[in-house]
Amino acid sequence: MYWLTRVPLSRGRGAWVIGLLSPKGRAWRGRTRTRRAAQYVRMSRELQRYSIKNQLAAIASYEANTLTIVRTYADEGRSGLRIKGRPGLIELIDDVQSGQADFDHILVYDVSRWGRFQDVDESAYYEFLCKRSGVQVEYCAELFKNDRTFVSGIAKSLKRGMAAEWSRELSVKVHAGHCRVVSLGYRVGAPVGYGLRRLMVDESEHPKGFLEKGQFKALQSDRVRLQPGSGEEAAVVRIIFDQFVNDRKSYSDIRRQLNDAGIANHNGRPWTDGMIPTILANENYIGKTIYNRTSRRLGQKLVKNPDHAWVRGAAAIEPIVDPSIFARAQKLLAERRVEIPEDEMLVRLRLTLRRRGKLNSHIINTTLGLNHVSSYVKHFGSLRKAYALIGYKSPRDCDWIDTREHWASEQARHATELAEVLRNDLGLRPELAPDGIGVDVEGRRVVSFLVARRLARRGEDHAAQWKAYRRQISSGLLAVMRLDAANREIEDYALLPASLRSGRYVWLASGSLRRHRGALYRERGALFAAIKATLAKTNRADPTSSASPKKQSKPGRPKAKGFGGRRSRCGDTKSLR
Repeated sequence: MYWLTRVPLSRGRGAWVIGLLSPKGRAWRGRTRTRRAAQYVRMSRELQRYSIKNQLAAIASYEANTLTIVRTYADEGRSGLRIKGRPGLIELIDDVQSGQADFDHILVYDVSRWGRFQDVDESAYYEFLCKRSGVQVEYCAELFKNDRTFVSGIAKSLKRGMAAEWSRELSVKVHAGHCRVVSLGYRVGAPVGYGLRRLMVDESEHPKGFLEKGQFKALQSDRVRLQPGSGEEAAVVRIIFDQFVNDRKSYSDIRRQLNDAGIANHNGRPWTDGMIPTILANENYIGKTIYNRTSRRLGQKLVKNPDHAWVRGAAAIEPIVDPSIFARAQKLLAERRVEIPEDEMLVRLRLTLRRRGKLNSHIINTTLGLNHVSSYVKHFGSLRKAYALIGYKSPRDCDWIDTREHWASEQARHATELAEVLRNDLGLRPELAPDGIGVDVEGRRVVSFLVARRLARRGEDHAAQWKAYRRQISSGLLAVMRLDAANREIEDYALLPASLRSGRYVWLASGSLRRHRGALYRERGALFAAIKATLAKTNRADPTSSASPKKQSKPGRPKAKGFGGRRSRCGDTKSLR
């Protein structure tokens, strides 16, 4: 007779419990390693019978080998087309290959839960990796037994092909349904442009409410229509078209006027140059819905579709811009997209160098007749490579760009070592963050490692200054590795709260730690000890608290420079790579 109890999850994602199946009354110490198993569960958005709970129940009732489930790996809301984006399966394969697995069997509901890989050999490959490490994969809901016989091999190949074909057929049906919905004037897809809103209606066209960012319709019979936003937003859209068509202003000029006027974009952030042509080419502003401009079939690479493949729904929204103005804008946009041969691009760049005496991103973007910096990066790989082809060397010291891969590996190494320390000393279940530079606990960031390069001194009497790019990190602690004067070795560590009132960059100077409510440590061991002490105090109530090692910043402090603040010494690092 068997009984079912609950034990905590392992490092796998999700909040699901492990179904533990064991003979009643038998002591745990008497178990052998060959009777231990892990279970892998996955659910995308398909059928109720594939829910995580149903899979756990079916696996728990699997009695073929009277296995004891000791670990669970889960991928909730993940597609089975690729292994990318499935942290549960990735962690399972890593544990098996590294020898850390304390089990000899893997229980999966059926072949489709293992994956709907379009190449059936890929599905077999991951199973082979487990078998090579001495771990057997069992499919609990399949009629055949995975015993390496000829019959089971044929059955598995057929099931893998059926799983892949199911995804292909579903993709065709979904695409055809979306095309029909758009042709009727409805909206397909969540993001909308500036000055537009999504209105959810029922099957009788009765309004049910507006959908905010990140919200989706709940019922399959509901539909989404586009509606113009506020009058102020519509006026801004018309001004953009008027300045571009009639005043012939550049993207930068339009962007600068919008930001100077304090007008935020639809995400509540300042405008960028790339947003202006996106608005100018959006047919929603003349009352049409567009679909199938780009496609990513079955998880493959995103491709741009030709104009004749686009699906348009006419009279789907009240026009905001006059069609004649919109048509003139499209003509001007087409003129700006004239393709120039690479040799001609270099000739124009060389002539600009002779006239101006130097080159940088600002000069290139503001000189008539020159392509945008992004075009040079796309054609030549980087702006520095384009400089080299015309015999020009930038006077700026950009060696930092060439060492970014090295410091990225250092960030990942520090995060890995800290995760092991937190797991062993505090009993937490940390995971490496998706960006590879931080540590997460229960899906929330607790520590992020940054690299701060040392900037050149402006004078002998100027204090040393460091600069670190912190991306969009807004929670947890910031462990900043400050480099030496040559930016080759780590000089010390600064531990800061992530709630700094600043932009994407963290600026550190000799006397700025007190202002940032931070602390300085010479050795990595001392840094880890401080992080452990901070988390031990705060994580009992909130394991992802972003409290600083000293005390929190006082409310109401003035904000540091954010949008439009100080620029990097190397300018656009992506273009100079």
